[in-house]
Amino acid sequence: MSAMNANVEKSGAYNALDIAKLTLAAALLVAGIVAYYLFDSWNGWARLGLFVVGLIAASAVGAFTTLGRATRSYLAESQFELRKVVWPTRDQTLRITLATIVVVIILSVLLGLIDLILKWVIFDHLLKLSS
Repeated sequence: MSAMNANVEKSGAYNALDIAKLTLAAALLVAGIVAYYLFDSWNGWARLGLFVVGLIAASAVGAFTTLGRATRSYLAESQFELRKVVWPTRDQTLRITLATIVVVIILSVLLGLIDLILKWVIFDHLLKLSS
């Protein structure tokens, strides 16, 4: 059996402990959100801190589940693949951006002209003929 098939077969298996951990993580996230709105008389930073603590706690609990390990593995592989990307230089980026802006302007003018021509034909000529 290849490694890819083994990963596919493993990905659907969640045991009771994983489900309990994911439920706890969801409860911690909801608690952070509820605390943010419940303590509306507190300073904004303190309320934001409560939400962030709930978010971090939920992430920490969720990280130790099968889904969390799969997510960490996916992110690590994505980071590895990003190192292979050849990014455009600043000069190339500026040229491509300028070309995109020019094309958008040209198409906008063309669509505007088509709109004006259709308006002129329909409203000024066709509708006046029928009256």
